[in-house]
Amino acid sequence: MSVLDLDRRVFALGLARMADAIGNSFLIVVLPLYLASGRIPIEALVGTELSILGASLTVTEYLLVGLVLSLFGFLNSFAQPFTGRLSDRTGRRRAFILFGLLLLGAASGAYALVSSYWLVVALRILQGIGAAFTIPSTVALVNELATATDRGSNFGVFNTFRLIGFGFGPIVAGIVVEARGFDAAFAVAVAGATVSFLTVWAFVSDPDRPAAEASDDLSVTVRGDGRLLDPVFALGLGTVAMGICIAMFATLEGRINERLSQGTLWFGVQFGAVTLANVAFQIPVGRAADRYGRRPFLLVGFGLLVPATVAQGYVLTPALMVVNRFLLGVAVALVFAPSLAVAGDLAREGESGTTLSVLTMAFGLGVAVGPLASGYLERFGFAVPFLAAGALATLALVLVGTQVTETGEPERRVEWPWSRSSGD
Repeated sequence: MSVLDLDRRVFALGLARMADAIGNSFLIVVLPLYLASGRIPIEALVGTELSILGASLTVTEYLLVGLVLSLFGFLNSFAQPFTGRLSDRTGRRRAFILFGLLLLGAASGAYALVSSYWLVVALRILQGIGAAFTIPSTVALVNELATATDRGSNFGVFNTFRLIGFGFGPIVAGIVVEARGFDAAFAVAVAGATVSFLTVWAFVSDPDRPAAEASDDLSVTVRGDGRLLDPVFALGLGTVAMGICIAMFATLEGRINERLSQGTLWFGVQFGAVTLANVAFQIPVGRAADRYGRRPFLLVGFGLLVPATVAQGYVLTPALMVVNRFLLGVAVALVFAPSLAVAGDLAREGESGTTLSVLTMAFGLGVAVGPLASGYLERFGFAVPFLAAGALATLALVLVGTQVTETGEPERRVEWPWSRSSGD
């Protein structure tokens, strides 16, 4: 089927997420530079000795940056089961999205007004809560506007628009910071949230359905029926690993720029290359997953994720890093839409927010852990964070290969060499 046949609300949600993602991805590049610029005094914190579980830890600039970047993901992830369940019970996806966008936009504008590291931390927490209202409600709405035969295409289109914003944001951020400064960058983030809010308000409505009688049980199903793990939980673990593989890069901006003898613009291009690859491949992968099945793309994607992640620790030229990050983005594209489609296929009626929040929560958790992990592991060697993430990606490949079976209704059945998992 043509993507033009999809519900117009899917396009509107994609456009809204594109505008919002431009603003949010700005901050991933801008906040590390902002903290290092001297406008936010952190000198008194650097070198402080902390005792965690009996172990001594020295606070570094990279660790402080990693904390700020990670808080968004942690708050976002841990709140999503609650907001996803609540949106299931009320059926008011649109209201949740609008409220979350208000929080995101307000916090983005406030960065220009604060002069304390801990106030930056507080604003990042507020943005994490805002994203927790927005993300599960958005993906649940996309899922409810789809059917089993076009779910991959729905998520492919939605993710493409979202990732256009997330991919171009870092590139534009480097230009704006160098040309206009930090205040201009924060203004762009506010503008993105504003455009997103207006798009959802004007063009998106909730599907006609009664509020779901969702239970109050917020636990995640871990054990599978006839196998070790529930397939959505297995995909969630894989998605955590994928998020870590992507997010480790941001904390090491200073080290990477020094190692490759490059400026902020090169780093923005490298960071955005992952997302630009997603833009190129999300729609064709989503449509192909509807036609040939979800599982083959999941396995190829996680298989490519391993070498693409590890190679980031050994690349020595800016251009080669761009190529490597693009391949990492291809791997993510092969996983993203099929994973959401599998969760959507398995979600019970009226519980899309709850089921899909497992994956959105997992991705947010990975994005939160990645910066902190790289901020700590870089002291053992530049390549160590990427080697650790590559090991996690390998484990994810094994889990998905053994615990996830085909859930879609492919138009064509192809006997791929890996089309049968162990236990089938």
